[in-house]
Amino acid sequence: MTRQRPAPLTPQQAQAAIDTRLIALPPEVRPLEQCIGQTLREDVYAERDNPPFDRVCMDGIAVDSGAIGRGIRRLALEAMQPAGAPALTLSNREHAIEVMTGAILPRGTDSVIPLEEYDVADGFVTLKANAAGTPYRNVQRRGADSQPGVPMLCSGIRLGAPEIAVAASAGLARVKVSRQPDIVVISTGDELIDPGQPIAEYQVRRSNVYALVAALRDHGLDRIANDHVRDDERELSERLGQHLAARDVLILSGGVSRGRFDLVPGVLKSLGVGEVFHQVAQRPGMPMWFGVGARGQAVFGLPGNPVSTLLCLVRYVVPALLRAMGGTLAAPEPIALASSIKLGRSDTSFLPVSVQYDARGQAQAVARPTRGSGDFLALAGTRGFIELPPRLEEFPAGYVASLYRW
Repeated sequence: MTRQRPAPLTPQQAQAAIDTRLIALPPEVRPLEQCIGQTLREDVYAERDNPPFDRVCMDGIAVDSGAIGRGIRRLALEAMQPAGAPALTLSNREHAIEVMTGAILPRGTDSVIPLEEYDVADGFVTLKANAAGTPYRNVQRRGADSQPGVPMLCSGIRLGAPEIAVAASAGLARVKVSRQPDIVVISTGDELIDPGQPIAEYQVRRSNVYALVAALRDHGLDRIANDHVRDDERELSERLGQHLAARDVLILSGGVSRGRFDLVPGVLKSLGVGEVFHQVAQRPGMPMWFGVGARGQAVFGLPGNPVSTLLCLVRYVVPALLRAMGGTLAAPEPIALASSIKLGRSDTSFLPVSVQYDARGQAQAVARPTRGSGDFLALAGTRGFIELPPRLEEFPAGYVASLYRW
């Protein structure tokens, strides 16, 4: 009796099946300058009040607001307070101290009048008619941004340039981030030839791997190797076995469908990789395969057609890896269709789109359909793809879909 294969999973079921089987990656400590794009695995606290003193926000003069309120409009300049120097003290309430942006506010002063509002001559300042000396004008109060004991950054965020600056301001030379998974991206197929190499008329360029590696790096993943294996069972077994022994994650492009030379699922099974699912009810990308090795290695078998490969990587692989690294992922971006679309499919559809903005500045998805899952040229200039549920009737303009950006 022939064993009937299980029905394809929905995208949501496939995502859940992947997430529940990926092993959480441990943290590691990296120098701050090596943390861009990484996932923070600790809360970052201020080492002191931020700013640590009442800080001057504009070049000008520091004065006592009470004196200005009493009508003093001509003030003797006592000294200059530069940034990075200890605080001076105003000796006379009716005098002023010249101050620079970023300096500590001199003692005895509580207001900064910008240089555009006064004239200077012979060591005296004369205020113009529009000059105002209200309390704490152009002064950022001590602790206004953050205080010790309150997190400035929370575990799980991705470290971009602003977050790196915050960590540095906390005095941290090294921070705890998720250990990067060791990834290998593998293309399969006798017909594939690397760019720059001679090519015959019956061969095609090996382009999928370049797209996958670029997308992974764009999401902060940097421990990536790549390999190419021919459609040969013995060679596949040897090379995949080597990668399973050395890597946390294998991402394969091609060889997972039902054809005579789609050898990947059988070889993986012989190497002890347990199949979790094979096929997802989606177009493109239905033949997608996922399994787990004996040591918990995640193995993703992506369809070989270029559009399917990249869509599946962004929809499933990247989010799963970021979650395994302890990252906090935002939900897919809701976006309205710029015009109606009719696909007439009983499976979930992934549709490449560009993004435009209406008169109110609202983002809209403009469909950029391909001529099939091999039409990778159609992806150029797109911003990502939308996920549309099974629906035989038309999706009207304004329908809100989920946008996955590349």
